[in-house]
Amino acid sequence: MLPITAADDVQGLLLQLRGLLEQAISALASRCTKGRQLDAELLDLMQVPTFELAWASAELLAAERSLQAIDAGTSSVDRRLILVFAVEAITLVHSRLEAIYAELDLADGTLHAIAADQKLRALRRSVLSSTALHDSARLMVERPEQIGQVAMGDELSMIEDQFRRFAADTVAPLAEHIHREDLIIPDSLLAALRDMGVFGLSIPERYGGSAPDDQEDPLTMIVVTEALSQASLAAAGSLITRPEILSRALLSGGTESQKQHWLARLAVGDPLCAIAITEPDYGSDVAGLTLRGTPCEGGWRLNGAKTWCTFAGKAGVLMVVTRTNPDKSLGHRGLSLLLAEKPSYDGHEFDFRQPGGGSLTGRAIPTIGYRGMHSFDLSFEDFFVPDGNVIGEAQGLGKGFYHTMAGMTGGRMQTAGRASGVMRAALLAGLRYATERKVFGSPLLDYPLTGAKLTKMAARYVASRYLTYSVGRMLAQGEGRMEASLVKLFACRSAELVTRESLQIHGGMGYAEEVAVSRYFVDARVLSIFEGAEETLALKVIGRSLLEAALKAEAA
Repeated sequence: MLPITAADDVQGLLLQLRGLLEQAISALASRCTKGRQLDAELLDLMQVPTFELAWASAELLAAERSLQAIDAGTSSVDRRLILVFAVEAITLVHSRLEAIYAELDLADGTLHAIAADQKLRALRRSVLSSTALHDSARLMVERPEQIGQVAMGDELSMIEDQFRRFAADTVAPLAEHIHREDLIIPDSLLAALRDMGVFGLSIPERYGGSAPDDQEDPLTMIVVTEALSQASLAAAGSLITRPEILSRALLSGGTESQKQHWLARLAVGDPLCAIAITEPDYGSDVAGLTLRGTPCEGGWRLNGAKTWCTFAGKAGVLMVVTRTNPDKSLGHRGLSLLLAEKPSYDGHEFDFRQPGGGSLTGRAIPTIGYRGMHSFDLSFEDFFVPDGNVIGEAQGLGKGFYHTMAGMTGGRMQTAGRASGVMRAALLAGLRYATERKVFGSPLLDYPLTGAKLTKMAARYVASRYLTYSVGRMLAQGEGRMEASLVKLFACRSAELVTRESLQIHGGMGYAEEVAVSRYFVDARVLSIFEGAEETLALKVIGRSLLEAALKAEAA
């Protein structure tokens, strides 16, 4: 049994680390400032400590939020797992802060005191001992339904049950075939998802969707994408990200006639849509994008290339981030969003020729995972887009970056939900295999190292899931945009670690394509790359936001 004071002791240590983290953020902000403003060159020189600060912030927040969830209703399994992650997080965050404090030459006496604290030593003995970890693994095998039991209302629970059943009965039987044969998502599956209303989850009811008219509903989105991703990230779990980004861009900057025209159609998945942002020479550097739109009679001619445009083949409309002002010194202020319409194609490449001579060609990029959706290289040559397809029309010119960002918070939360779904699938697969597979005459689960691996995998998954739903509730109240970036960072790396360990538990069989865990592993690897690459997210979004907040607090 774990000591009843364990949670209180962990909370105290986390509180000390929170104070030390805030000191480090303030000190780094001062190092990166010129004239009371952050300086780009100084920020680049401090990329390593900034990256570590972002990660320390994410890990600390995950431990804090999951620990806050412990109450009388928390399952016995989750209580154990929350403490396991929290104690591990203390070590992780402490180590990152040590490196930062050394880099910035800050006094680190309190850090040394934490490391020597007898309470921390006792926690490691009781929570992270071989016996405790092994006992937790056995308890998980007995009660797998108790793992990650996030509290949610009856309506969300019903939605979760509905989509988990659909994912198990309809998506899972197709997932391996789609992955191994590198197939496009079949129309039968798309039709079933249309009937379930998944494409309208982010669209308000007044425009034909199912979201409330007066507030956002991120929790339903998280529940659905998580359940579908447990069966297949690429064949179902990622389908609703693109319509969310486009619908939020329309809601943010579209004219009323554009909202009326597009949102009802997007809500029923007709047309399907894709988002064309990334370019061959500009990955996450949105401000440097060069695909240009040149004004012509009645509209614009697009010329240039996009890459990593997911689902571009099946999509009937592409949201193209376009440089409509040729002055590159304007950076992101010269970008607009144009809706390029095209036929839907089932293959791995297409060549669409417009009557007026414009063309759009696409080729699917071969990838190690995330098959089914397929990401495309695109080439636009004098491709015509009418003025009415500029989001916001004349008033939307130069505002494309801001309208795109309106959908990225929801996209990051969806990605955290997707990561949780993949983690759950990999964890349950590892638990099953550990009970069935015998090595040297005994089931894998009988060995303490296997038990420790499974418990730490589960602890990371549980922390990620509790954090995801906690931030989802914040977003429903109009808060938590910074936290959405933190949970995306944390959940995606966690999915890599959990799927990796599950594959390792499977041994040689885990490396075989016929075993689902190999698919979980290669699919999970993409999560830290899309919807904001890990490095860009940590440095340009999280790190910069933390430092700006510190400067504002000092000036107040």
